Amino acid sequence: MPDSGDVRNMDRWLRGFGLASLVANVGIVVTGGAVRLTKSGLGCPTWPRCTDESYTTTPEMGIHGIIEFGNRLLTFVVIAIAVAALITAVLERPRRRRLVTLGLVTLLGIPLQGVIGGITVLTNLNPWVVGLHFMGSIFVITTAYLFWRRVVDAPVTAAPPRPLRHLAWITTAVSLAVVVVGVIVTGAGPHSGDGGAKRNHLDPELISQLHVDLVMLLIGLSVALYFAARIAGAPTGPAVLLIAVELSQGTIGFVQYFTHLPIVLVGLHMLGACLVWIATLHALHATRSPDRAAVPAS
Repeated sequence: MPDSGDVRNMDRWLRGFGLASLVANVGIVVTGGAVRLTKSGLGCPTWPRCTDESYTTTPEMGIHGIIEFGNRLLTFVVIAIAVAALITAVLERPRRRRLVTLGLVTLLGIPLQGVIGGITVLTNLNPWVVGLHFMGSIFVITTAYLFWRRVVDAPVTAAPPRPLRHLAWITTAVSLAVVVVGVIVTGAGPHSGDGGAKRNHLDPELISQLHVDLVMLLIGLSVALYFAARIAGAPTGPAVLLIAVELSQGTIGFVQYFTHLPIVLVGLHMLGACLVWIATLHALHATRSPDRAAVPAS
């Protein structure tokens, strides 16, 4: 049997690596946004090499090459953190199978994201592929978040009211739709990552209006989730956090739209999209079903 001090130390390492993995995966979304917003998307014009002759940037490629190549290097940092989290989960005793699975899926998702990123370069920043690249990041952020939550949360023994859980799932589905449509809005906008990159040719005003409508629906559902949790005697903090993040993100979105999409605000909006999704996952996770091992035998 492992010593109680060893268990606490292992738990501390798991918490640290889990949180670091989540932060790193959000961070690389932000740095990837910086690549696009500085028109450095083709700073390395090919993949997996940076040029046909070199895996690294060259002086002739200038600042755009440095920015794009620097973002590629950050992928290895994110992978290293994910490897550390997975190894720690494997070494934990007793081993938690779901935790190991989440760590493995997170780790495998990162190089897959790198491949999709390479395809975006090879397709000259096709906006649909760029959007797929962002959604891949949302997937990895999801698994990294679930890994971290599984480490820090106490087991659930009481089942939440079924209507509350259904409402949380509906809210999550709409939140995902907001992210997807937001990606499509980006593909119709001016920040393509390179002056010659194609756009998706959709009407920016029409798709932006759809995005706003979905945001309003999401805020309404989040408010409903707050009152439903309050009536059910469940924690209301996750819903409050979600509403606060949504309002902050909505404010940034409106300001960037009416100020003609300055790159700083667009970058903040990308960060905000990740935070809205994490806050959504937090609200959904708060209504999770009891862990089987935690339910007392009858």
